[in-house]
Amino acid sequence: MGTKQFKAESKRLLEMMIHSIYTHKEIFLRELISNASDAIDKLYFKSLTDDKVGLSKDDFAIWIDVDKDARTLKITDNGIGMTEEELEANLGTIANSGSFKFKSENKLEEDNQIIGQFGVGFYSAFMVAKKVTVISKAYGSDKAFRWESEGVDGYTITEDDKESVGTVIILELLDDTDDEKYGEFLDEYRIKGLVKKYSDYIRFPVKMKMQHSRPKEQSEEDKAAKKPVEYEDYIEVETLNSMVPLWKKSKSELKEEDYKHFYTEKFFDYNEPLKYAHVKNEGVPSYNALLYIPSKAPFDYYSKEYEKGLQLYSNGVLIMDKCADLLPDYFSFVKGLVDSEDLSLNISREMLQHDRQLRVIAKSIEKTISSELKKMLKNEREKYEEFWKAFGMQIKYGIYSDYGMNKDKLQDLLLFASSNEGKLVTLDEYVTAMREEQKYIYYATGESIARIEQLPQTELVKDSGFEILYLTDNIDEFAVKVINKYKDKEFKNVSADDLGLETPEKKEELKAKEEESADMLKTLADALEGKVTKVALSQRLKSHPVCLTSEGEITLEMEKVLNSLPNDQQVHAQRVLEINPDHEIFGKLKAISEAGDTEKLGKYAKLLYTQALMIEGMPIEDPVEFSNLVCELM
Repeated sequence: MGTKQFKAESKRLLEMMIHSIYTHKEIFLRELISNASDAIDKLYFKSLTDDKVGLSKDDFAIWIDVDKDARTLKITDNGIGMTEEELEANLGTIANSGSFKFKSENKLEEDNQIIGQFGVGFYSAFMVAKKVTVISKAYGSDKAFRWESEGVDGYTITEDDKESVGTVIILELLDDTDDEKYGEFLDEYRIKGLVKKYSDYIRFPVKMKMQHSRPKEQSEEDKAAKKPVEYEDYIEVETLNSMVPLWKKSKSELKEEDYKHFYTEKFFDYNEPLKYAHVKNEGVPSYNALLYIPSKAPFDYYSKEYEKGLQLYSNGVLIMDKCADLLPDYFSFVKGLVDSEDLSLNISREMLQHDRQLRVIAKSIEKTISSELKKMLKNEREKYEEFWKAFGMQIKYGIYSDYGMNKDKLQDLLLFASSNEGKLVTLDEYVTAMREEQKYIYYATGESIARIEQLPQTELVKDSGFEILYLTDNIDEFAVKVINKYKDKEFKNVSADDLGLETPEKKEELKAKEEESADMLKTLADALEGKVTKVALSQRLKSHPVCLTSEGEITLEMEKVLNSLPNDQQVHAQRVLEINPDHEIFGKLKAISEAGDTEKLGKYAKLLYTQALMIEGMPIEDPVEFSNLVCELM
């Protein structure tokens, strides 16, 4: 029989597949094993109603054989096989698969789902082979046929003398090049690793003859003479796959140790997970999932190198090692896997990014993670606080990113240190504990709790008996600004203009003092030459002489954070130097002002401004000038 040509569109698709669709050549083995599993599934399904099949489930297997001398790899199954017409239809026309048709015609139940769609995946063999031979005998047929092809130039189909039902695929591997070492696929341990990685949960055994060495028996004389031990090679048939996925087992069958052992082994983490969830979703699409929250952040978690994603399986076959589309960025710390039979695998098991079903699964996974975190927060507070130390920053970034689109989903997961005994509190706990007369959720920012507690700006709020949230991470204030209000309570920085704590009488008293000292305050501001928008008298200060506050949306902490970024922008908050009218320094300033010593008043302005910068943890502009002023004014 002469060489037959692939149809034009099939030829183009084959060329495209060989060169571009699959990113890793190693997946050819996954595809061929999946196809073999499909074929066995079909015959097993038939055996349930046809006694002539003569095989029980335990009789089915997939065999892999390696011939290093001939550079061939052979995959054999005892599945349903293909007739000449089916070889022509399934392998002559790319993407014309018999599996989907079989599946729909037979209305298969869950246990008999077809993994792949024979056709497209088969052609991945040409990524590693210069010649592919398929020998197949269909169940119920008297004849076997051989399909052979060396790629896009076409194929031949001839009769063969194969006696048993099933299919053999023989790959004659490409020659090694400087860039590609195809010979690696002739190494038994490499094959074993690939089966474990991609096809561990195929529900029929994948077997291979493995060569091992063992010491030869020694005679007593040889032992006495301490002769070197000799070794002999022997062949052992190994089953390479475990066949039953943990996630498909009933939860009642499994113990906590099973889940934890699976995690540490599968995800290469020395630490046990903090939390896990075993999900069985019976909706559309249906899926099983194992989700884990690690107890510690990976060393590269907050770096660009970190790759998020869950392993994605289709009916036990690994499709993607890290499917990023299954996790939102703010839950990128979650590890685990999802296995669904409902994913459409039309062209390639790697081209799933825009699959609608995948988006539905991702939304469901997100709800599960959120629910598990809230349960942990409510019922296992100590464990949740451990989680928060490792991954709380990511939740805060999630609130700030995407213009706050996800703040309602995430704000109840937040924890902040508090002025009440330094405990971590949720926003709900803060608001619930608020006193009736309290208008705002107060917060203070700084590089550490110890630093914040020394801030002069916290004095009035603390003296009023109100709780303050301590924001110590760079992202904190940006996240709080995005939330804006929680349960109708507005957030208020302790450095804000109006803290809502001053009585009308106090405000009037302060206003009168400011009017009386207007010339002095202007002189102080002028001496600072634009470093502050104004110098004002403070209601918030009790024992401290001065502090820096800001007007407008950009706070002093936000200025520090934004100016530390590598984009070289220079952001400036509208600074206000506040002076405590009840502090003795105010009396000193008034006396200098009344004496008309403008120069000395200017020096005090610079001294107090630099002092306020130091309290705020901001860089001093001229340390030499500051030192000289201290000495001079002392």
